[in-house]
Amino acid sequence: MQTLAQQVLEHATGLPEGTPLVAKELLHLGNRAAVDQALSRLAQRGALIRADRGIYVLPVASRFGTRAPSAAKMVEGLATHRGETIVSHGAAAANALGLTTQVPMRAVYLTSGPSRRLKLGAQSVEFRHAPIWQLIFPHQIAGEVVRALAWLGPEKAGEAIRKLRAKLSLTELKEVLGARARLPTWMAQEISALVTHG
Repeated sequence: MQTLAQQVLEHATGLPEGTPLVAKELLHLGNRAAVDQALSRLAQRGALIRADRGIYVLPVASRFGTRAPSAAKMVEGLATHRGETIVSHGAAAANALGLTTQVPMRAVYLTSGPSRRLKLGAQSVEFRHAPIWQLIFPHQIAGEVVRALAWLGPEKAGEAIRKLRAKLSLTELKEVLGARARLPTWMAQEISALVTHG
């Protein structure tokens, strides 16, 4: 018969990369105290990575050894698990849109949940609580535009809007324009330039 730790590992192996493992979702395998203990022991042995208190992930095996799962996949799993909206930080959005050549050195995400840090092996992933307007249109270009402009600020937003006008599709432009009522006044004014000078 399999031990509880073996059952936990078998369950974890069947999940997509970066899926968070938490005791409450493993109660079909044993009682809470036993599951907590199994998770803790597996982390001590290196069979699991402890990302945060009560949150574990399975390392990814490759021909070069094991590594932590990608931050993006862990974030995706965490958003689903916690029911939070988690999106890329404005610096990453600005880089993705070609508005800056600065490449963010750290993995930083904006969240509707609490601010916190998770450890994925040697990498630290930071979650910053953000106002709801910065979390609109998750995983869409319109949302990336809003987050990039928020990061760039009022001084650089005008120049960014000029660059974006040439890059965005008509549908994307309409989505961004449609969000003006939910945005800070300075940003709504800058985004209005997409129409007035379009």
